Amino acid sequence: MDYVLAVADYLVYDKVYDTFLPKFGAVALPRDNIARQYISLSLITVVFGFILYFSVASLSYHYIFDKRLEKHPRFLRNQVQLEIECSSKNIVPMSLLTAPFFVLEVRGYSLLYDECKLSDTPYLLLSIALFLLVTDFGIYLIHRGLHHKSIYGPIHKLHHKWIVPTPYASHAFHFLDGYSQSLPYHLVIFLFPIHKLVYLGLFVFVNIWTVLIHDGAYFDSGEIINSASNHTIHHLYFNYNYGQYFTLWDRVFNSYRACPADIFDKEKRHEIKSSLKASKDSDAIRAQIESSDKCGKIN
Repeated sequence: MDYVLAVADYLVYDKVYDTFLPKFGAVALPRDNIARQYISLSLITVVFGFILYFSVASLSYHYIFDKRLEKHPRFLRNQVQLEIECSSKNIVPMSLLTAPFFVLEVRGYSLLYDECKLSDTPYLLLSIALFLLVTDFGIYLIHRGLHHKSIYGPIHKLHHKWIVPTPYASHAFHFLDGYSQSLPYHLVIFLFPIHKLVYLGLFVFVNIWTVLIHDGAYFDSGEIINSASNHTIHHLYFNYNYGQYFTLWDRVFNSYRACPADIFDKEKRHEIKSSLKASKDSDAIRAQIESSDKCGKIN
């Protein structure tokens, strides 16, 4: 993130801090001032958060998402608008909570590094694999924990409002829900070395991946990769498929549920019989879960 901050300082922030702060009687803040870094990185995170969300989700919705799913019995009225409104409310508070990790990174407290030689290629590839496996495990634990009855109602239930999600539902959750599930991405840079550009690319990738598992396009059966088919099962049946990238941890901890043929098949899943059966099963599980918490029904 220090690359991004350096460019932003050069193009925008130097002029803003050096020109406008003195006009209000404040002292111009140097680049290495921690308060300036937090404010600057917070704004960068907010702006890029909105850009990534709306660009990727919109492209996915218009060109990949199967819009026949909007006729599903559990697709809400004005759902796309509601998903966008919910997501838009979360990006700012999530960015403010995330910025301290970027400040630590910029100030050199992480294991991110700059230099890279051709001989470092094997470790670069290994670090990518480690990132995916470690963060997938962390997200699995946090996501499953969010389904505990004491946490599910006040925090995670909102995301399960979207039983048949669109790509715009990818960030439509309580901001503490999204923040807690993002923690492994930020903590991993304190566990093992990762090249700064590789980490930046992976950070963009995880945001895109979050959209793709909500796109309703089942390009993969989900036996190994935690694809949209797996995550659709999670939204329908709640207590399965908590993983982010792979089915490994769901299989290890016995929470994997395969996508049945009548849902995976692009034609069969739109048949009235199939959609009504899935809706009935989902309603039964949902009623059982909501009866065990104290937060009432999802409106």
